[in-house]
Amino acid sequence: MRNFDLTPLYRATVGFDQIADMMDRALAQDVNANSYPPYNIEKTADDAYRISIAVAGFSDADLSVDVKESALIVTARKAEDDSERSYLHRGIATRAFERRFQLADHVRVTGAEHADGMLHIELMREVPEALKPRRIEISSSGAKQADVVDAKAVN
Repeated sequence: MRNFDLTPLYRATVGFDQIADMMDRALAQDVNANSYPPYNIEKTADDAYRISIAVAGFSDADLSVDVKESALIVTARKAEDDSERSYLHRGIATRAFERRFQLADHVRVTGAEHADGMLHIELMREVPEALKPRRIEISSSGAKQADVVDAKAVN
């Protein structure tokens, strides 16, 4: 894989740190990164999203959902099982994990639900009124039209 040095980008831009950081994260991710646990991201409405993570074998107490510095962090730690079990086949992975999702500006977590081996995290994008598009009325100035009329009358 190629390595890119984004240091000149940091020196040449002011106020675009988020873009450079996002590019650093995207380029630093290993292609063979662990894909456990599997997850879905779905759009449920214009400004609503849901992340569904398969967490079979974990209880509510084993799971943690945190938001820190515009990142959603989902972690799971399975309590140590003291009983001596002898498995013939162990296909349900209950190993600890940490999954991070970078949240866009103005996206907040509105809730989380754990049911049927799935952890559903609800997200909502709430754009502040100051950043929403708005239509500006165009007014015509009566003074300029009067000047045009006067000029025609003089000539």
